[in-house]
Amino acid sequence: MEQQALLNIGFGSSVVAERVIAIVSPNSAPMKRLKDDAKDDKRLVDATHGRRTRSIIVMDSNHVILSAIQAETISQRYAQLRDGGKEEKAE
Repeated sequence: MEQQALLNIGFGSSVVAERVIAIVSPNSAPMKRLKDDAKDDKRLVDATHGRRTRSIIVMDSNHVILSAIQAETISQRYAQLRDGGKEEKAE
């Protein structure tokens, strides 16, 4: 069975990296609307642990995950996981 890479989204929370569609900043009106629609449809996962939302992660299952870590930081972690996986396969 193949091991799935987990992306750390802060404060002990992780998501499966392969299932991430987008990592975005929550500041724009469309992202606020996306968050509200997901909450209404019960697809919203709040992983902020009571802190301010600093990034929104959209999954392939159509779930929307809120994180208290900056979108840029999560994107860098995602890139490291993706690049690390390519290096392992090349060996």
